[in-house]
Amino acid sequence: MIQTTPELILASCSPRRRSLLQLAGLRFAVIPAAVDEESVRLTGPAEYVQTLALAKAEAVARQYPLSWVIGADTTVVIDGVILGKPASDPIARQMLARLSGRPHFVYTGYAIVCHHQQVQLADTVKTEVQFKHLSSDEIDWYIQTGEPVDKAGAYAIQGLGSLLIRRINGSYTNVVGLPVCEVIESLIGLGVVSLKAEKSEGLTV
Repeated sequence: MIQTTPELILASCSPRRRSLLQLAGLRFAVIPAAVDEESVRLTGPAEYVQTLALAKAEAVARQYPLSWVIGADTTVVIDGVILGKPASDPIARQMLARLSGRPHFVYTGYAIVCHHQQVQLADTVKTEVQFKHLSSDEIDWYIQTGEPVDKAGAYAIQGLGSLLIRRINGSYTNVVGLPVCEVIESLIGLGVVSLKAEKSEGLTV
């Protein structure tokens, strides 16, 4: 595929989202959005992550009106309760114990904004994740790896956290932090990228 429009920007400092877009062959700038997430009213999880994704994309798009800006936000939900990023090891332990042996849902909202083209697109993707039953030793081991820090729900499916997961139903990349299939489909639909036949090409400028 070829990018056919001006610069693409990822409004996130997440190395996981950056890696997913790079694997798709896209060339883009990374400009993290300055958004006060605490100021966003907590609603249902699907609406909440979509609102945050749009706020992040808008914050950067206002500074770069000619560019196409991608914003995203991910959260983990179990029993209707949103599990954010654990602030401490004891909180991470509580989250993992709650997820143990049970299904939960990962919601990622994504938004694509271009002020020059007057485009504002936003959607949410939902994936079901089933954890294995975790022993206290397994939880302690995983916390000691340091991986739960700065991860919604206190785990990373693309890392050592994969050892905790029995199965998923839905988009894997959505659990990582960005539903790549849906984002690329949206970019194609908006004319930001187009298909190219060469086998050696991914998504390129």
